[in-house]
Amino acid sequence: MSDVRLRVDFVACDGHALCAQLLPEVITLDEWGYPILANGQTSDPLPHSLLRLAQAAIDACPTLALQRDRQDSPRHPPPAAGV
Repeated sequence: MSDVRLRVDFVACDGHALCAQLLPEVITLDEWGYPILANGQTSDPLPHSLLRLAQAAIDACPTLALQRDRQDSPRHPPPAAGV
């Protein structure tokens, strides 16, 4: 499993449905043609085998509403000097 998720900007989305055509394993459509992802606005982490298809769906979105949402591991600040 990768650390890449998909995110939909619902304000930008016009419901063209290209994303669901290219990536039906992850994206379904509601009755108006808008994308539905596993967690509402974001998908579950994508398997490595779907990363190319996910990028194709992102690139095909005419309104740029579909985006990568990389969940980096939490970073801890370095300890303060002298503490």
